[in-house]
Amino acid sequence: MPSLFVSHGAPFTLDDPQWLTELFDWAQSMPKPRAIVVISAHWEHAPAAISAAAAGTPLHYDFSGFHPRYKTLPYATPDATDLARRLTGLLGRTPVHGFTDRGLDHGAFIPLMAMYPAADVPVVQLSMPGLDPTALLRLGTRLRPLREEGVLVLGSGFMTHSFAVFRQPDLAAHTTAFDEWAVDALGRGDADALADYRDKAPGAAVAHPTADHFVPLLLAVGAATDPASAVSAIDRMVMGNSIRSVQLT
Repeated sequence: MPSLFVSHGAPFTLDDPQWLTELFDWAQSMPKPRAIVVISAHWEHAPAAISAAAAGTPLHYDFSGFHPRYKTLPYATPDATDLARRLTGLLGRTPVHGFTDRGLDHGAFIPLMAMYPAADVPVVQLSMPGLDPTALLRLGTRLRPLREEGVLVLGSGFMTHSFAVFRQPDLAAHTTAFDEWAVDALGRGDADALADYRDKAPGAAVAHPTADHFVPLLLAVGAATDPASAVSAIDRMVMGNSIRSVQLT
């Protein structure tokens, strides 16, 4: 299986036919995964933690300000106990906390609802132990063996995540510049530049005032066999932000 970085979107993207089609078609272009490990911008927990693995674990609706119906949407995935056990083993000496009551958050379940709407693939969510890009790059390399076992490794964030651009559309020049820089760095397989995006990327302060939505990309790059293999599966701007999503092998 490849490793992926997905710009996951807010709950209302589940009503966007174009977005749903793009993600579903992308999933259909790949072999169906045996299981999925997802790391989301919305869960930072140290030491590393794993979401509940029991079948049908209720979702973690970690958002507010949207229509209440979004907190009624189900996504009951199969038992993922074996995957959680394998993932814990891969992390080796790193302490891992296994939650029994925390389900997938919206950074995980929203894109997966679009990609695998039948909810028939076991999923566990792994927390980001921190926001250091280099540490997440290393974490990704530790997950690389899962891909050979038919497990999809998915980092979920946003290629640019600027609320300021909503209020000041002229700031879109910064998010565009950042997106173009990221494409170039990915094309060269320059993981070091990506990890040092704060100092290397134009528009970084506007595109990512906080690190949480960018650093899941480093996990996907770390999990890839060839960091220069990135292909953009989705490439467009929405409300001044890039929703670029990439696939690596």
